[in-house]
Amino acid sequence: MADSNNKSHGIFPSFSPLHPELHLGSRIIDNFSDSFSFNLNNKEKNNKFRLLQLDNIVIKSFLSLSTAIVIMDASIKNDITTSILHVYLTNHPVTKILHHAAFVTSTEAELFMIRYGINQACIKENISKIIVIINSIYVAKKIFDTSSHPYQSHAVAILSELHHFFAINQSNSIEFWECSSCLNWNLHKTVDRDSKSFNPSPMYPCKMSWDYCKKKDCNDIINHWKMTFQVSDGRERQFLDLVNDNLNVVEPSYTKGGL
Repeated sequence: MADSNNKSHGIFPSFSPLHPELHLGSRIIDNFSDSFSFNLNNKEKNNKFRLLQLDNIVIKSFLSLSTAIVIMDASIKNDITTSILHVYLTNHPVTKILHHAAFVTSTEAELFMIRYGINQACIKENISKIIVIINSIYVAKKIFDTSSHPYQSHAVAILSELHHFFAINQSNSIEFWECSSCLNWNLHKTVDRDSKSFNPSPMYPCKMSWDYCKKKDCNDIINHWKMTFQVSDGRERQFLDLVNDNLNVVEPSYTKGGL
């Protein structure tokens, strides 16, 4: 095992306001649409065919010094999400990362691990292809969804990393491969087993303590967004404040599950 991290707990913003990666003409889908792809499990073909495909991917990557394979999975137990990431690089020991997070969805955890896996692959020299193997392909598609959604902050961070990766060389690429847990593919089965083998204890056993910390962090995030907008070049001089029926200025707020 080359690396192991154990992190837990935190409040993160749901989206990044005014981020360049979301601007029309600057987005990855506008400039690098041929550099990423999704390979879904074909239900019309049997599992043996899919297993053969995944095995061939690994064999080819081990014969190449420029390919990185990222395999991940996540599980939820007692309101704590455990996610595991394995990174395979030729002539390198397997990199394993463990991440715990309280009161988050498996989608959030998997997006975070995709972000971390891409980062680990990009910092290695001469990597031109990244292959991400995940059991929830819809999570990977969230990255390239530029509309507002609860996971936009993670998506923007991943897009920024990929933008830099693609800009280095026009031939650089990333592929997302779906691998359902029911396939019992050896490498993914190992990750899945590891994600379910931990029994972490919550940092906030009292829900009131957690709610208080969540409220404080969310308020800090909202204040940061308001200050960011005030100094942004995108705010025109004649900008009008939105008001509600009582003529009070409408301000960002949060609800359970998002902002």
